[in-house]
Amino acid sequence: MQATGTANGSARIKSQFSKAQHNTTINITYNFTTMNKAVSCEKAPKAIGPYSQAVEANGTIYVSGQLPIDATTGNFVEGGIKEQCRQSLTNIGYILNQAGYTYKDVVKCTVYLANIADFAAANEVYATFFSEPYPARVAFQAAALPKNALVEIDAIAVK
Repeated sequence: MQATGTANGSARIKSQFSKAQHNTTINITYNFTTMNKAVSCEKAPKAIGPYSQAVEANGTIYVSGQLPIDATTGNFVEGGIKEQCRQSLTNIGYILNQAGYTYKDVVKCTVYLANIADFAAANEVYATFFSEPYPARVAFQAAALPKNALVEIDAIAVK
């Protein structure tokens, strides 16, 4: 087996099989190319650092952690964990829709909580955005979140 790669992220793998009794050689060439495309959506808050709101690569979209910021005001939504969780998930929806995905395409989420005691309340809101089969998920308490948010959520979706 022989493998070669290029600077643009594509790879070529060439396999050669021989069958001695028939003196036959079969050449198989696979081409893998990764195309990364940044996804930007005006309805969701702009990134607060050197990262994209999301990146789409080969039928998968990776949505960066979404804070509970209302893009129209640039501020956190009023209220507590439920309102902040709803806004973070709404922002994810805006980005998914911009790229042609929906919540049904989400396969994995990570929920970062400022206080693990908010787990049940966050779960209650989370359940209104997803249906069975639910995405895989991790939820845990973070030592601190940007801008002192109560929650931040990221997502991965696949077409």
